[in-house]
Amino acid sequence: MSLQEKVILMAKRRGFFWPAYEIYGGVGGFYVLGPLGVRLRDGIIGLWRRMFVYKNGFLEIESPVVAPYAVFEASGHVANFKDPMAECNACKRKFRADHLLQEAGMSDTEAEKLSLEEITREIEARGIKCPECGGELANPAYFTTMFQTTIGPYSDRLGYGRPETAQGMFTEFKRVYLQKGKKLPLGIAQVGRALRNEISPRQGPIRLREFDMMELELFYDPKDPSCPYLSQALDVEIRILPEEEILKGNYEAVSVTIREAMEKRYITNEWMAYFISLSQEFMEELGIPRERQRFREKLPGEKAHYAEKTFDHEILLSSWGWTEVAGHADRTDYDLKAHINHSEADLMAERTLEKPRVERKTVIRPRIDEIKRVFGKDTGKILSALSKMDMSDVWRALEERGVLELEGFKLAKDLFEVEVVEERVHVEKFIPHVIEPSFGLDRICYAVLEYGYREREDRVILSLPAYIAPLDAAVFPLVARDDMVEKAAYLKDLLSRAGYRVVFEVKDSIGRRYARVDEIGVPVAFTIDGQTLEDETVTARDRDTWNQVRIGIDRCIDLLSALKSVGRFEEAVASLGEG
Repeated sequence: MSLQEKVILMAKRRGFFWPAYEIYGGVGGFYVLGPLGVRLRDGIIGLWRRMFVYKNGFLEIESPVVAPYAVFEASGHVANFKDPMAECNACKRKFRADHLLQEAGMSDTEAEKLSLEEITREIEARGIKCPECGGELANPAYFTTMFQTTIGPYSDRLGYGRPETAQGMFTEFKRVYLQKGKKLPLGIAQVGRALRNEISPRQGPIRLREFDMMELELFYDPKDPSCPYLSQALDVEIRILPEEEILKGNYEAVSVTIREAMEKRYITNEWMAYFISLSQEFMEELGIPRERQRFREKLPGEKAHYAEKTFDHEILLSSWGWTEVAGHADRTDYDLKAHINHSEADLMAERTLEKPRVERKTVIRPRIDEIKRVFGKDTGKILSALSKMDMSDVWRALEERGVLELEGFKLAKDLFEVEVVEERVHVEKFIPHVIEPSFGLDRICYAVLEYGYREREDRVILSLPAYIAPLDAAVFPLVARDDMVEKAAYLKDLLSRAGYRVVFEVKDSIGRRYARVDEIGVPVAFTIDGQTLEDETVTARDRDTWNQVRIGIDRCIDLLSALKSVGRFEEAVASLGEG
């Protein structure tokens, strides 16, 4: 049995995740997070918030999952968010055409940049048939992978389930910017559900139709792209696969420091460099070794429509190989500019000029007395219409045609007064640029389980860092004796009142109880035995090594606090001066 199969079986058995709607035969691309899965997810989110949001003083919002059609029309998703689909002529099953090519040996990079005509030729040349029945495949066509809906009872008021959380941060940028006192750089974060109507999700928890994302949009002034935190990252070594190496046919990542990556122009933006180093550290904190991570640059044909430059943060999984778990994109000013153009809203930021500049401005005013003389009782109607117009448009019409036609009246140029004035400008407006680190939470959850999975003496051990473990501790009486059970219940209540999530079990042998909590990742088990009743000490047992130390019952909370901080048993015990 493969490691992937073992992890998925364990996840179902112990309540991390399983396919949704099983009583109706299941629906591809939908999974349920069980009780332990929810807690694992929340632990990962908590770590991400600490590392990416709180540490850097960024802000978090929560925007709706459904957005009007206009939002995704403006963002370019309506035109670009589509995948090539091939249908079997025999069984009528539908498949991602580029995925079929990848399964036939074509690289992801090559498959993703092909046109429909090129995909058709490749499918024919490679003799690719339906994976389900072996039937012939029809010519591919594009399929929009956003879930469409209607908002309210009006069938013409279209909306989409968001395929990413990012657009909510762009549409709400100005409000958060003002609340922050018009200060840049500004980081806006969001954790939430996204929807993608995948054609044929066949990779279990790796490719879903409904999933959670952790995204951050960092807005900055393009005239000041410096990152104040970059110095912390310059000497961090990363494994990177830049575009120039891929184009040479080299798919082996090179090891460089962040400093070297910037000197070689692999990474050209300071904020992106900082987030890449932080992303690697985040995965390491989750238990994924640095040597099993790499940052692969997307080629021009692979990048999303909004991206100037993108690196996929990939980790090596047992069955799926190098798998994207995060993306780092330079979105420039694409999104804000698009929403400004479509909504006509002011989503611009302001910068104070070092030296005020003098601007000449043409001011045009209607000569009200002259208009009254010419139009008499119709003056009010004319002035009301003028008040709704931009005076620059009025002047343009007068310059081009010599007359302004308004409400059925013709106003000559001499009915307006024109003055050229000089203004000292201290502030100018601009559209911020954006760097985006985006994380797929469901894929990360699976990766954490795979990298935490261990086997020892026919037992499964889920070796998770204590700060993301679904449960914090187990409390067991050695045997089901009343005095031991009573003391164990006291300790369980003590830890629970302190905010820790505790397993309390009495039945079965102590060995079986240890085995059960090892398999669900409980980092430490406290055992009440005969000596506890004599001296108020308990046995603290490490999940990973099975080593045991005796500590005072009054030190159990201290040990859990240390575990949540450092993540591993030996370090936590050492920090207490115990053992």
